[in-house]
Order: sequence, then C-alpha cells, then structure tokens
Amino acid sequence: MIPRLKISYDKDIISKLMSKLNLKNKNEVPKIKKIILNMGLGEDGSDGKKLKACVDDMALISGQKPIITKFKKSISNFKTRKGSNAGVKVTLRSNKMYEFIDRLVNIALPRIKDFRGLSTKSIDTSFNYSFGIKEHIIFPEVNFDKVDKIRGLDITIATTSKTKEGTFELLKEFNFPINNKSN
Repeated sequence: MIPRLKISYDKDIISKLMSKLNLKNKNEVPKIKKIILNMGLGEDGSDGKKLKACVDDMALISGQKPIITKFKKSISNFKTRKGSNAGVKVTLRSNKMYEFIDRLVNIALPRIKDFRGLSTKSIDTSFNYSFGIKEHIIFPEVNFDKVDKIRGLDITIATTSKTKEGTFELLKEFNFPINNKSN
C-alpha cells in the first residue's frame, strides 16, 4: 500500500515546488532521500536491559529494527571506550520514510509541550534538515508506562535540494511546522 504522503507528493507537491522554485524539469524538484533517527545512550550503553529498552522503543517509533552504534575511539574526558555502545540508529527510506513523516508531523510534533515550531537555522551545508526531540515519548507507539527513562532523539532529513530555499519549501509542503519568526 502506497502511503498517502507519497501520493500527495507525486500529484500535488511536485507541481507546486516547480512553480515556487522556478524549475523547468520535474526531476530538479527537491525530494527527501532518507530520514536518520539517532538516540544516544550515554552511560546506559553498558547496561544490557537499558540498551534493550532503547532498541525496543526505537523499533516501535521507526517500524524497523535499529542498529547499535559503537565508539570509534577512546576519549578519557568523555569516559568512552573504543568498541563500547554509543547509541542506536535507524535509517528510513521509501514507504516507511513517508509513513514516519506523516506520523511525526500530524501526531508527534503537536504533542510536544510548549511547542513553537521548528527552527529555520537547522539546515547544514548539504541542505539537509536536522532537529532534536527531548522526549521520545511523544510518539503514540511508545507505551508511557513501560518507559524507564525519557530519552532524546535526533532526526535528520536528507534531501536532494541544491538550495536552502528548496529545502524549506519542500518541508513546508510536507506541513512541517517551521517557525519563520527570527529569534
């Protein structure tokens, strides 16, 4: 089954972006390549039960099993050891990516307390959009009663855009609540 956001992108959003960005070819229109979800473990990386709880929560949020990332080198100031667990990560593509965006924009982000919109300063040099969420329990798939600790979550949306405006217009068409007011 094709997600409704993908159908909307193919039918409506491509034509709107072509007119807004003055593009002649529909293959020039920016699109979302992938979404990367990352949850750092911190001190809980060495605890097996807490690691399993993080993996289970991330699997519920994303809809696929995450990988456990490891530290590449030892740094004494951060109390890290090479090869020990650093966090869990998931990369979403195609249909699961569109389903996640739909749940994120329409269900999860409105559940954040005192939410004023996403920042306009979160685009990197490759024109990808990144933001963090302080509480992973905003997703309805996570059972609040079974959560032992509230954790943060980093979300990176990788796009094919060539400009900053292209990325913002793409996210606005997907109904991302971006705050246009200057801070």
